[in-house]
Amino acid sequence: MPKFLHSMIRVTDIDATVAFFGLLGLEQVKRYDTEEGRFTLVYLAAPGDDGGQVELTYNWPAEGGTGERYDGGRNFGHLAYQVDNIYETCQRLMEAGVTINRPPRDGHMAFVRTPDDISIELLQDGRLEPSEPWTSMPNVGSW
Repeated sequence: MPKFLHSMIRVTDIDATVAFFGLLGLEQVKRYDTEEGRFTLVYLAAPGDDGGQVELTYNWPAEGGTGERYDGGRNFGHLAYQVDNIYETCQRLMEAGVTINRPPRDGHMAFVRTPDDISIELLQDGRLEPSEPWTSMPNVGSW
């Protein structure tokens, strides 16, 4: 039987992206810096859930260069995470400067974006009662 191991996304700022996923509660479980290949791999997972890992791939810039820019994050689709309280999670993310692209108006689902514009879906187990300010908050951009 297949086992889901991870989803990989390419990132332009490894530290900013690790910090973003830290706000969601993910922790670094492995890190590989490969001098020969000039890349870094960081694996993140929710505590106790090593089966749902995210692999961050950072390709080092050429000597004296600025590095690649990966546009088109929407082409990837999204990663999805179940959260304990969607309102508290979105509030914590918003206070940290993260844009909530699709607020949790229904008490069940929200979409946010990583620093590299990858869409992250947040899902409440079940539904919380609709609550302000979320019910009147408009979408920001696409999700």
